Amino acid sequence: MSRLPVPRTGAGSREVAAGLQSRIRGMESTRLGLETRPAAAGFEGLLPGGALRPGAVYAVDSSISLLLALLAGPSVAGSWCGIIGLPDLGPEAATSLGIDLARLVLVPAPGDHWLTVTAALADVLPVVAVRPPRRVSETEASRLGARLRQRGCTLLVAGEWPQAEARLSLRTNTWSGLGFGHGHLTGREVLVAASARSGLPRTARMSLAGLSSDAPADQDSRPDVELPALRYGEAV
Repeated sequence: MSRLPVPRTGAGSREVAAGLQSRIRGMESTRLGLETRPAAAGFEGLLPGGALRPGAVYAVDSSISLLLALLAGPSVAGSWCGIIGLPDLGPEAATSLGIDLARLVLVPAPGDHWLTVTAALADVLPVVAVRPPRRVSETEASRLGARLRQRGCTLLVAGEWPQAEARLSLRTNTWSGLGFGHGHLTGREVLVAASARSGLPRTARMSLAGLSSDAPADQDSRPDVELPALRYGEAV
């Protein structure tokens, strides 16, 4: 897993993309191109066409664990993935949801540069997940959408996003493993609802491991290890 610092001063999107491309070009042996990308188990019946479409945006309401579970499908299949704007996400939480850390790029805290960083990662990665710090305008969404379609990148968004291909949300959340005052959480079953721009709303039940809640993982749960950094532009 690579963590990307955010430049303090204006490194433009071209410089950011160039830095990422130089690193990833040597690590990524294949690119999935424009074919659909597999969805994780349980999501096939929720997504239009049963898979994630290159160039499309999928919005996930409120649940970070649901967002990461959706990301796990292409990650397990071998795609390089990026996660932007989740500073408290630990490697253990990502791994427990099925994400391959060997092909993961993290930008934990992009700040005001988040939209530029998202566009730059979309240039070089097949799948990117982002939690925007603010509401996105129609103009910004259209501009980035054109770039996603040109590059064939799939974008997963935590929160609202104009022109999303589909929107997913948790309806019910049931934990198992606890008794009356004893035991440990061993499982989590959720009811997920999805509404697409075309077609009727759908629901599906699935098991969801990983984060113990829909808040970001506690930093104290991170392993005490030094993670490699992928630097670009002017590093912090």
